[in-house]
Amino acid sequence: MQKILTKLAFKHWWATFFLMGIFFLLFGVTSLNLFVLLKANIDLYLEYGTMVIADGALRQLVELIGYGYLSLLFYVLFKTCERVLVEWLTSDKRPDA
Repeated sequence: MQKILTKLAFKHWWATFFLMGIFFLLFGVTSLNLFVLLKANIDLYLEYGTMVIADGALRQLVELIGYGYLSLLFYVLFKTCERVLVEWLTSDKRPDA
């Protein structure tokens, strides 16, 4: 499966470039203001203790951690596309050349 995806990514460099842009935008959207919100949520726990769980702070903390991992996934996909494009551009033996 990995070889098939790699072959497709090298063959269709323009689609890889398009996906790279999409993943970059998704990474930016999911990580926007994430650290500020996470810090505020943790400060809320430190100030009021476990009393804030009833107000939904635990759910918000889980969602923020989930957004962090989703953001990380988009970053890894962005870097994967970047690696494919750099190898394609610097290769002497391009598949379509």
